[in-house]
Amino acid sequence: MGVVAACTGLLAALLTAVPAAATPDPGDAPATEQKISRGAQAEAAEAIAAGEIPGQDEIVHSDNIEHLVNIPKDALPGTNSDLAFQGKYAFAGNYDGFRIFDISRPKAPKTVAQVLCPGSQNDISVSGDLLFLSTDSSRSDSSCNSTTQPATEKSSWEGMKVFDISDIRNPKYVAAVETACGSHTHTLVPERRNVYVYVSSYSPSASYPDCQPPHDGISVIKVPRKAPERAAVVSFPVLFPGEGPDGGGNPGSPTNPGVSKTTGCHDITVLPDKDLAAGACMGDGILFSIKDPENPKVIDQVQDNVNFAFWHSATFNQKADKVVFTDELGGGGAATCNAEIGPDRGADGIYDIVGKGDKRKLVFRSYFKIPRHQADTENCVAHNGSLIPVKGKDLMVQAWYQGGVSVWDFTNSSKPKEIAYFERGPISTTTLVGGGAWSAYYYNGYIYSNDIAKGFDVLKLSDRRTDPAKRIRLDELNVQTQPDYFD
Repeated sequence: MGVVAACTGLLAALLTAVPAAATPDPGDAPATEQKISRGAQAEAAEAIAAGEIPGQDEIVHSDNIEHLVNIPKDALPGTNSDLAFQGKYAFAGNYDGFRIFDISRPKAPKTVAQVLCPGSQNDISVSGDLLFLSTDSSRSDSSCNSTTQPATEKSSWEGMKVFDISDIRNPKYVAAVETACGSHTHTLVPERRNVYVYVSSYSPSASYPDCQPPHDGISVIKVPRKAPERAAVVSFPVLFPGEGPDGGGNPGSPTNPGVSKTTGCHDITVLPDKDLAAGACMGDGILFSIKDPENPKVIDQVQDNVNFAFWHSATFNQKADKVVFTDELGGGGAATCNAEIGPDRGADGIYDIVGKGDKRKLVFRSYFKIPRHQADTENCVAHNGSLIPVKGKDLMVQAWYQGGVSVWDFTNSSKPKEIAYFERGPISTTTLVGGGAWSAYYYNGYIYSNDIAKGFDVLKLSDRRTDPAKRIRLDELNVQTQPDYFD
């Protein structure tokens, strides 16, 4: 499958492009390869020999999961990132662009298009004929043949890119919108005529002309469906108002040692049918109303300065009376699924939503972490997942980098439990190498995972507890724009 160039005349140049280097930030950074101690190497070898962890690159899984297929990387060599779905297609982000799969036959996905457009992390969403791509690395310009350029230069560009995918085999780059501090992730709030895009970004610096502190809110972009070229930032709601240069978010260290200072949000999940959103914002978790999508209003704000280092993402249950927040301890590049770190850090935090209307509160109930220890050569921490839609149950599938894919039940907020898993053994037994599942999402009867290093995986889950979900069919799924599965 040839590479589709997003702009005229780019193909020859793009074929030689190298993965973009992101502006330094603490979240979702590919692990830098590093040697580990001889003792840790010996421990990994002993654990493999004893059958406590899989062998190098060995695939293991619970009896109720079947690994149908893996599609390795092709024209895009960079880090694989997030996933989105529409009809019979899966859209897979990559730090070098994005890839489109035809998944009408889940056992045999076919590549439809590959678009080379470097700019980490290329977080991806789709709505109708439009595809949205986040750029959170400082670039020389907004084109797909841009090069890395220091964020200290005023001419540098970061933000949102918009593609027309009405011709699925030939996506067309139609708009670019620069946003303060770029776009690490984004979330769609779709309406009939317009699509609102909530842009999450962070890590400002006085030396960055386009990313000045305090950066205590989100950029809201309005994209007219019939004229996406008119996309523009329409507001910058402040979510953490407060005195001083840093706003009212978590001050981080040294006040709260080991906790990230809140200078924006990492990820936001919305429930459009409930006019509700949850934000994972570095040192804070927030609940807010999106009745007015251009001007969201914070309802509640919580912190966990004991066990949460970096609030990474959020997932509502179907009834919207719970939120699962993830802690990305180590930024996705560290080995945190071991006995030393323990079960309460680098984990999920389960919160009940109590009360009504603007008086609703987030109340902590418990933590969940995969019960299998990983080697010190494996980056592993809670990452992106989605609901598995079963009435009366709160079930979720989730990626854990080299910890693999976990399916778990949080129907009882205080007693979550794993019910299925899939994982590969360490990429290396001597060196910490970044890899593993970035995203793992349930869509129309199957689990799809984008592995940072290995490519696109399709899993089949067969379990009486989850089988009712196979009857739910969606036309489109952006996980951070949660649907009402049963409406």
